[in-house]
Amino acid sequence: MNYIKHTVIVIITVLFSLPSSSQSSKNDGLSLNEGSIDSQFEFVLKKSGNFKGANGQPYEAVKQTWLFTLRAHTLDSLKIIRKNLNDTRAVVKTQSKEIENLKLSLSNTKNSLEATNIEKNNMSLFGLQMSKANYNTLMWSIIASLLALLIFFIYKFKNSNAITKSAKLALEEIEITFEDHRKVALEREQKVRRQLQDEINKQKNM
Repeated sequence: MNYIKHTVIVIITVLFSLPSSSQSSKNDGLSLNEGSIDSQFEFVLKKSGNFKGANGQPYEAVKQTWLFTLRAHTLDSLKIIRKNLNDTRAVVKTQSKEIENLKLSLSNTKNSLEATNIEKNNMSLFGLQMSKANYNTLMWSIIASLLALLIFFIYKFKNSNAITKSAKLALEEIEITFEDHRKVALEREQKVRRQLQDEINKQKNM
């Protein structure tokens, strides 16, 4: 019985409070169909009818259509929020992939730069990587060795050339001496032949 009495009191209070609430809604600047969800809740709270139950407990009487409208607006707002959240998540996911790709590209660029610096600071000799300092030292050592060999060969050539000239001069002198001896020997042979011929002629005349 108390439940029935309570229900009847609520219905009567709502019926009496509706005209006053609808009339006062024209002057407070709030709307159930415009503005944010917070302002729509504020509209419902302000337009609700206040009454006390049989036990003295205060209650708010709210039109059911307002609650349905507020729930629809709230669900629409939640759908928009969820859509924005999903769009944001998609953007974040895309940006995360782009960041990962940029990190990978940056890592590859760093590796390429390091390889370029190593290649710039090192020289390849017979397939072996050497630092520029060692490469320059080796090259100058080779150049110095070749220069020393060149000087040595020039010295040996000049020495051999001098020896060759001396040998040629000695040979020429020997040839001249030999020619002189040959002439002297030829003259002696001719002289001996003449003497022999003279002796033969004397023997014949006797």
